[in-house]
Amino acid sequence: MAPSPTKDIRVLIVDDSAFMRKVLETILVSDEQLKVVGHAKDGREAVRLAESLKPDVITMDINMPGMDGLQATAEIMSTNPRAIVVVSSESRQGAASTLRALELGAIEFVAKPSSGIDLDMQSVREDLLRKVRVAAKVRVVRTASRTVSAVTNAGSAETPARPAMVRPREAIDSAQRFPVVVLAASTGGPATVMRLAPGFTRDFPAAVILVQHMPAAFTTQYAAQLAEFTEIHVKEAENNESLMPGTFYICPGGYHLRVSSAGRIQLDGNSGRIQGYLPNIDLTMESVAAYAGPLSIGVVLTGMGNDGASGSRAIKTAGGMVLAQDEATSVIFGMPAEAIKTGAVSQVLGIDDVYAAIEKQVLAISRVVPVGAR
Repeated sequence: MAPSPTKDIRVLIVDDSAFMRKVLETILVSDEQLKVVGHAKDGREAVRLAESLKPDVITMDINMPGMDGLQATAEIMSTNPRAIVVVSSESRQGAASTLRALELGAIEFVAKPSSGIDLDMQSVREDLLRKVRVAAKVRVVRTASRTVSAVTNAGSAETPARPAMVRPREAIDSAQRFPVVVLAASTGGPATVMRLAPGFTRDFPAAVILVQHMPAAFTTQYAAQLAEFTEIHVKEAENNESLMPGTFYICPGGYHLRVSSAGRIQLDGNSGRIQGYLPNIDLTMESVAAYAGPLSIGVVLTGMGNDGASGSRAIKTAGGMVLAQDEATSVIFGMPAEAIKTGAVSQVLGIDDVYAAIEKQVLAISRVVPVGAR
C-alpha cells in the first residue's frame, strides 16, 4: 500500500519589500512540502490574511510601515494564533525586536543578512526551511499576554520590590560549594525562560546557567532583556570567570560552555557544532555534574532534538536532580521527552511550577558545603 501523501505546509510571507517577498518565496517553494499561500506588505495586511487564509506558518518581518511586525505578532497571537517565524536583521536593533517578538509568542527566528540580497539570503536557506518545518509542528496557543506598548517600553517602570527568599544566603567564599542550576532550552526557549526568570531573587543561593540554542548576535541583547524580568544578576558568561551564587549566566552564542573542576567557566568557540548543537547543552550539564555533584540541578525546557538527555543522566548519576517541562506547556516537547526517556528526570512539571521546584531543591541543599565534600 502506497504511503499517504505528506500534507502541505501553508505559509504566509510578511515583508514590506516586494523583492524580499520574492526571495523568500523562491527559497520556500524549493521545498516541495511548503506552499506559499499569500503575501503581506505590512502588519495590518498580515493580521487580515492570517485570519482569512489560516496559514500553518507565517514568516514575519519586523520593521514595516504602519503596523510593524511586533504589533502584528501581538494581534495574531492574542486573537488568531499562528506559528510565526521571525525573519529579521541580525543587527543589535534587529536582535532586540526579534526577542520581543519571541516574548509575544513567535516560535523561531532567522537572522536576515544585513545586505538582504538574494545571494546572502541563500546562506540562511537551510535554516529558514528547517525552522518553518519545525514551526508547522507546534501546537500554537494564545501567548501574547503583554501588550505591544508594554513590550516596547519594558524596563521603563520600576519593578516592585519582592520579599527575600525564605532562608537568607550565608556569605560564601572560595572554600565553599553552592548549588548550580543548568537551564536547557531550544525552540520556544526565550519566551519560556521569560516566564521562569521572575522567580529568581537577588539573593538566590545558587548559580544559574542558561544554555539556549541561539546565534552569537543575539545573546548579548537577550541578557539585557532578560534582566528586565528578574532581580537576580543576569550576564553573559565570560571565559575563566568563577561561578558565583546569585548570578544568572547566559552561555554566549557561538560557544560551548563548561565548568572546570575549580568552578570556573570555560568557553570554547573553536569546536563548532558538537552532535549538531552549538552551544551543546550536554557538555555544560556533564561538566556541572562533575563539579557540583549532588549540588547540581538540571532543568530541561522546551526544544527540538535530544540535547540535554545525556547531560541529565550525568547529573542524576552524580546525585543531583533533574526536572523537565511537561508536554502541555512546551512549545516543542522534544528535549524534555528525550530527557524523560533516560529515567533521570525526577519531576515533570508545567512551566509555572518549575521555579518553585528549583527553589525547594536549592534551599534543601544550599547549606554551606566545604570543597571536596560530596
